[in-house]
Amino acid sequence: MSSDLASHIVDFKSLALEKNIERRSELACHVALLFARTWERCSDDQIDIYDGVMLRLSEMVERHALSYMAEQLSGVRRAPEQTVRKLAFDEIDVAEPLLRNSTVLRESDLVSIARGKSDDHRLAIAKRDVISETISHVLVDLGNTEVKQTVAANFGAVLGQRSVNTLMGEARGDEVLQLALGQRADLADAHIEALINFASEQVRKQLIKDGANEAAVKLPKAARIAASKLSNEFWLGRYDFETGRARVMELVRQGGLNESALRAYAEEDRFPEAVAAFAMLAGIGHSEAQHWSVRNDTEPFLVVCRASGFGMMTIQALLKIGPWRYRLSNSQRQSALKAYQELDQKEAYKQFITWKEQWMT
Repeated sequence: MSSDLASHIVDFKSLALEKNIERRSELACHVALLFARTWERCSDDQIDIYDGVMLRLSEMVERHALSYMAEQLSGVRRAPEQTVRKLAFDEIDVAEPLLRNSTVLRESDLVSIARGKSDDHRLAIAKRDVISETISHVLVDLGNTEVKQTVAANFGAVLGQRSVNTLMGEARGDEVLQLALGQRADLADAHIEALINFASEQVRKQLIKDGANEAAVKLPKAARIAASKLSNEFWLGRYDFETGRARVMELVRQGGLNESALRAYAEEDRFPEAVAAFAMLAGIGHSEAQHWSVRNDTEPFLVVCRASGFGMMTIQALLKIGPWRYRLSNSQRQSALKAYQELDQKEAYKQFITWKEQWMT
């Protein structure tokens, strides 16, 4: 971080002599607000500078200032990572807006917080727009009744079989949970039938009224909500592709971009960097790489990867990050891996060249 630029934002030498903690807190709020209003015009270096400044300020201010900083950063797609992570691991009065909304937090951060913090933290995570199967499992396994009810009612939460079984068991004595499960568009017919059998009379009437016993018309409203949250456009707007691409370009300048680096990005859950690295190594446009890495149909992605000669370990890692963590079931992921193994590299390369020619015409 440039000390000259950092000093332009905050004079830490003078601040160290400032005994009034309210003055420090006011300054921290101003810096967070300034960043929230200007982040789209900030370079990567400037974001790093803000990160260093806010981290230092976070050690010098009152809790209401930390809460304000977290609120300002919660909706920012290119927020300073270290500051966001520090505030998200704080107590719930500070962490809540970040746990509910921040796309900067990685899967590993959310899992650690869900496992190690309070039910209030778990409840905030349960209210996120999308929740992976792994996070849902932790929330259902460790969360209290309210957390379980919130996960069940969240159409953006991916529920694995184990989580569904746990929730079904809990639902026998919980009308709120019964109704939440019955309104999910992804609940299997067998679970809905079981739910109707043991639900209270009031809930049973509501489920039947909503068409929960008819697979063909099962709660279209829930399906529409889930579909809107899982559209390609929704996912493209969640990630900081600009910063990811800049970081990969720096790696290119250093001569360090190769398949191992791509796999490392995937294993570290750095989806924007993985997309940029995939584009550069495969020789395709960044826009194409973005779209192919968020859609449900993995075929174009697999063809380009096979044409580029990527190994199975790399493909396995890539299919587990970003939107595919939420959009692909385990069986779909296994089918994609099998399809990749069966792809002939020469044929894949021919298909890839055909696509490139079409892009250029």
